[in-house]
Amino acid sequence: MTADYREFYRGRAVMITGGLGFIGSNLARRLVELGANVLLVDSLIPDYGGNLFNIDGIADRVQVNVADIRQQSTMNYLVRDRDVIFSLAGQVSHIDSMRDPYTDLEINCRSQLTVLEACRNHNPGVKVVYAGTRQVYGKPDSLPVSETHLVRPTDINGINKAAGENYHLVYNNVFGVRGCSLRLTNVYGPRQLIRHNRQGFIGWFIRLAIEDQTIQIYGDGSQLRDFVYVDDAADAFLRAGASDACNGEVFNVGGDEATSHRDLTTLLVEVAGSGRVQYVEWPAEKKAIDIGSFYADSTKFKTATGWAPTVPLADGLRRTVAFYRDHLDRYTGEPEPPRT
Repeated sequence: MTADYREFYRGRAVMITGGLGFIGSNLARRLVELGANVLLVDSLIPDYGGNLFNIDGIADRVQVNVADIRQQSTMNYLVRDRDVIFSLAGQVSHIDSMRDPYTDLEINCRSQLTVLEACRNHNPGVKVVYAGTRQVYGKPDSLPVSETHLVRPTDINGINKAAGENYHLVYNNVFGVRGCSLRLTNVYGPRQLIRHNRQGFIGWFIRLAIEDQTIQIYGDGSQLRDFVYVDDAADAFLRAGASDACNGEVFNVGGDEATSHRDLTTLLVEVAGSGRVQYVEWPAEKKAIDIGSFYADSTKFKTATGWAPTVPLADGLRRTVAFYRDHLDRYTGEPEPPRT
């Protein structure tokens, strides 16, 4: 795939569920640059990442609908005439899913069916790209993890995300609603919710470093992870949305190198010029669902679309730290209420 995938979006009607969230708002910025007609749908549920400041600078070039994607009549209306839907709305906290499994089930399963049913009945020609997660694999049997690895989640969130993913594949294969899933690894960057520590550890680590606090690492810090800067993740969604070669498939979207928690935090403290690291014992509730080291093999997606991550970890951390230093109060205080 060449640069044509970017030209594909000029004048296209695109919808992003979870569009005021972390990945959704960064994707929206790319789509605005490419000349797309962008509709952002977000429930702005507190603590889920939706933030009106995330569209600062592009608010006059996107349409925003504050709505819950679980509402069938609303979705029936909103999906009409859209060319591509990026399905990013979801509950991503593993700990929250274990404490409140029913809410996770509602948002990661029922809501996905609501969107897909709206598409099947009111816009069957649409293309849907689902934000999956590496969490569906559970504890890996071998590294790096490819898409042939068994799906064996270790927590409620992973189970529900796997179900949401499979709904998209069934609607592609049975009903002809074109869809695919991107199994994202650890995405980081500007506009991520950092008000609490339940939506990805790297964002929380970045906040602690900026505030010159102590970053606690569980165990000895030897666990490996791969990291994807949010601009690279957004590019992956753009490529998947423009390519019918992705239909009916699942793809890993991960970083090009594995980095230990120890090396990550050492680099982060160096980049930020503040913060410190402390190694502590694992909390029992987190150890019970920990998967150990994980990094993905993204060869399948690279081959299908030509995608490759372009932002090295050090550069991504510098950009992210600089963004939050400028806008920290927008991401640590109480969320801004939706406009009426």
